[in-house]
Amino acid sequence: MTHTTNDQPARRASGTVVPVLAFAGIVVAVMQTLLVPVIKDLPQLLDTAPSNATWVLTSTLLSGAVATPIMGRLGDLYGKRRMLILSIALMVVGALVSAFTSTLLPMIVGRTLQGFAMGAIPLGIGLMRDMLPREKLGSAMALMSSSIGVGGGLALPLAALVAQHADWHALFYGAAGLGVLSIVLTLLVVPESPMRAEGTFDVLGAIGLSAGLVLFLLPITKGSDWGWTSGTTLGMFAASAVVLVLWGLFELRSAAPLVDLRTTARPAVLFTNLASIMVGVSFYVVSLVLPQLLQLPKATGYGLGQSMVVAGLLVAPLGLTMMLTAPVYARLSAKYGPKVTLILGMLIIAIGYGAGLGLMSAAWQSLVISVVLGAGIGLAYSSLPALIVGAVPASETGAANGLNTLMRSIGTSVSSAVIGMVLANTAKNVGGVAIPTMHGFRVSFLIATGAVAIGLLMALFLPKPNRAPQLRASSEEEASLERAEEALRGFRGRVLDAEGAPVARAKVTLIDRRGRQAGAAVSDEDGSYELAVPAEGTYVLAARAFGHGPLASAASHSGEERAVDLDLSLPGEAVTA
Repeated sequence: MTHTTNDQPARRASGTVVPVLAFAGIVVAVMQTLLVPVIKDLPQLLDTAPSNATWVLTSTLLSGAVATPIMGRLGDLYGKRRMLILSIALMVVGALVSAFTSTLLPMIVGRTLQGFAMGAIPLGIGLMRDMLPREKLGSAMALMSSSIGVGGGLALPLAALVAQHADWHALFYGAAGLGVLSIVLTLLVVPESPMRAEGTFDVLGAIGLSAGLVLFLLPITKGSDWGWTSGTTLGMFAASAVVLVLWGLFELRSAAPLVDLRTTARPAVLFTNLASIMVGVSFYVVSLVLPQLLQLPKATGYGLGQSMVVAGLLVAPLGLTMMLTAPVYARLSAKYGPKVTLILGMLIIAIGYGAGLGLMSAAWQSLVISVVLGAGIGLAYSSLPALIVGAVPASETGAANGLNTLMRSIGTSVSSAVIGMVLANTAKNVGGVAIPTMHGFRVSFLIATGAVAIGLLMALFLPKPNRAPQLRASSEEEASLERAEEALRGFRGRVLDAEGAPVARAKVTLIDRRGRQAGAAVSDEDGSYELAVPAEGTYVLAARAFGHGPLASAASHSGEERAVDLDLSLPGEAVTA
């Protein structure tokens, strides 16, 4: 059994760990947007039909969706750093497979392996939660969460430059090189997290979730090719519903589920995940619309006639602004909480898309839209992990953030399919070539505005958290903690050593009568901990920390809305395991 270490990782993590983890997120985003500049040329490059070429993008999307919650759970169980390295290593292998081929099937295999890199985002957020002091956690998670947009924004012009002046295979060599650099930096700088979840890996749950997601996302991404009312599309949606319902029932009965559905049903987690889908939709629309509008020839009457590279540079501020909002988010969230910053971000996105409806006639206007939307999406993305982390036990951070990242992926998948269908159905034929129309672009922006409005509604339903995972002003934090203590239904107290001194970063686990984990917490610097109980009954509180013997203490709770005070005194003998 793994024991928590002392607070040394927190000191090490305060320096170079955050940029190294954020760089891993940027590498993931680069992998995702790598082929955007050559999407229209893929059928010729791979000598295949356009409907087959889309599998090169679809395969990455599907494997990323499947890998994200699975890698999150494996990280909780066996070590987040270990799984982060594995995720990026699979991406490097996939990039090299793609770099050495110009045929469809090996390219799909390579792109599928690259999709596993998506697990790096929740794993990085989990590592930050486990190691960073609270005052640094808010801005660090914001940077990690927005890195996906930063990487995407920076990769577009660079990938366009490479695709325009070199062999397109060079894109994959570049991605593999970035992946290797990320692995080396992670090995040198990032310590392994001491936190581990109890239980085993839920293989059947992973298979069920994978099957359900593939059956759901496949018709979304391929529906416009197959026909939205075709038997294949409708049959897959129906099969997905059946599989996911059966999977949910299985997970609820499992002692160590892949995804704790009871946790995800909490309002704080549920409405954050629903809002995440809408943020994902709004993020992808601008990435699909602006590059096309900028590159269409001026002869169309509305196209802006820019080169591939210039179009990439004009959209790049979308990612750069997301990166710059991370420190702004940290200050806003420390003062007002992540719920307020999520709502503010959604409002800015709505303003960006609303203004965008009238700002499509000049290249500089695309730059303005990119900056405004980047600021809004950056604030919204930065708020999501803070809301999740504040609502789940420490041992479930990886899986919970994995599920949240998955919700964003579902949003981008739905966005890609719907906007693709809108642009195809509103296109006009010029010399046998389908060209998107201004009407199609405006409808796409309206859809994004509608998605943001729904996301805003979801955000308004979020309960106000008692305790955010970043530092508030001391008087405000004390007041918040007092309110939390009054409302807590569970146990609270301090973890002490044999001499009565507080023990920081001790892992306290709540075990129910059936021997199952009902909650977990890590003690603060003053040794304090608090654990909510799901219901009345008798529990065992198990505590352990590096340099101390383990302790198991029985306690009962009446189930009333009150906290039972219980200090836990650890024996003095050192633990060598």
